[in-house]
Amino acid sequence: MKAQGLYPIVDVDSLAKRGLGVVAFAERVLEARPSLLQLRAKSMGARETLALLRRLKPLCESVGTLLFANDRPDLAVIAGAAGVHVGQDDLPLAEVRRFAPGLLVGVSTHNRTQFEAALAERPDYVALGPIFETSSKANPEPVVGLAELAHAAERARAVNVPLVAIGGIDRERASLVASTGALASLIGALLPEGSALDEVSARAKALQALWT
Repeated sequence: MKAQGLYPIVDVDSLAKRGLGVVAFAERVLEARPSLLQLRAKSMGARETLALLRRLKPLCESVGTLLFANDRPDLAVIAGAAGVHVGQDDLPLAEVRRFAPGLLVGVSTHNRTQFEAALAERPDYVALGPIFETSSKANPEPVVGLAELAHAAERARAVNVPLVAIGGIDRERASLVASTGALASLIGALLPEGSALDEVSARAKALQALWT
């Protein structure tokens, strides 16, 4: 899998707090044509999540973006999504591939030990973070930092596995992530100041341009 630049996370809970529609927000973000896009619906039921994945799939396909489901390989398969993103407490990579060999699989890691273990299994991408302090999780892992991200980027390049930086990446910090070659997974940096969506596509395009 070849991927670079922006990796937007469409976080249902964050959007709901601002009264923003999931599909409408995703449409604006996809104007930047990111390599990947993830639906994160932590508090949503399976049926609602599946319905959203099915609505997002053709939108992503129309611009060449790979759609990933967060945590749920079963829903990813049913919806026909390209892949699934799993964390340290989710179904292990080997089991996901046994269950759904056609799915792309990305794995979250939070320290060097987890990162090296994930890299050894050759996921389709490996995520590392939080790189900076983040407010997107109630109980975030300790901050990893840019130096560790740079080290991870070298290791990932050596085995040709894309690296995704996640956690606390705003518009200013995205350029620091881009300098390592890692993708930048974003939630808050794409959200508008209020409830209007007009500025979302401009933000996404500006961020994506950092990798070109």
